[in-house]
Amino acid sequence: MSTSSQPVLWHISVSHFSEKARWALDHKALAHTRRTPPPGLHMAIAYWLSGARSITLPILELDGERIVDSTAIIAALECRFPTPPLYPHDPGERQRALEIEDWFDEELGPYARRLAFYELRRDPELLAEVGARAAPAMAAGLGPAIVPYSRLFTGLRYRAADAERAQEARTKIVAALDRLETELDEREYLVGGCFTVADLTAAALLFPLVRPPQSPAGIDRMPEPYEHFRDSLCERPGYRWVQEIYRRHRLPTSTGAHTHDEQEVRHAVAGAGPV
Repeated sequence: MSTSSQPVLWHISVSHFSEKARWALDHKALAHTRRTPPPGLHMAIAYWLSGARSITLPILELDGERIVDSTAIIAALECRFPTPPLYPHDPGERQRALEIEDWFDEELGPYARRLAFYELRRDPELLAEVGARAAPAMAAGLGPAIVPYSRLFTGLRYRAADAERAQEARTKIVAALDRLETELDEREYLVGGCFTVADLTAAALLFPLVRPPQSPAGIDRMPEPYEHFRDSLCERPGYRWVQEIYRRHRLPTSTGAHTHDEQEVRHAVAGAGPV
């Protein structure tokens, strides 16, 4: 366990679930350190950090505790740092916001990730480019092998090799936009007339599709079939809403109150030193 007084967020830079946790920390203006294990190896790191409770990131080290999962991370932040709030004060509105958060976590999150990796797997050049950005040290070490490694990992871990599952993912993404627009009903925010965990979750999990300027810069472009799908949705109110929510409420990465300590990540991967 880290002995630093600062919280430590273990995350994956291009992950939308990690973006959800990063956004919550930045919304609270909470100074913290970010550590990024190499993709693939992050599962072993997560298993170790969580005491065999999880193989996924993000994980937040906070006050001597390791908190697994973006939803649990936001709950812990709300408990310890209630201002500015992400949970509505009204109990009924809070329950609705949490229900919306859960729905987007389950019904959008895995499918948005799957479709992105499905299309990237079919474009080796772009897959290598994304791999080099997400894990430069690993990409340098593996060289050309980064592409077959990434294809194997994403196919097994995210079931991103199957065309039928990719089509299901497209359907789920469209359904998520439908749900978003229905819940908004032409309002600015999903619950209570202000920014809450519901808005943060829906926008963060849609960032790989929308790619607003304030979102992580790990992927600048996607394969043509994905861009065609994206273009077919870009005039929808829900798509434009994500852009606006990011514009209003997401601090640019360069101004976030955090530091990166990649050296400690390498030590952790090697099993050296306390984490």
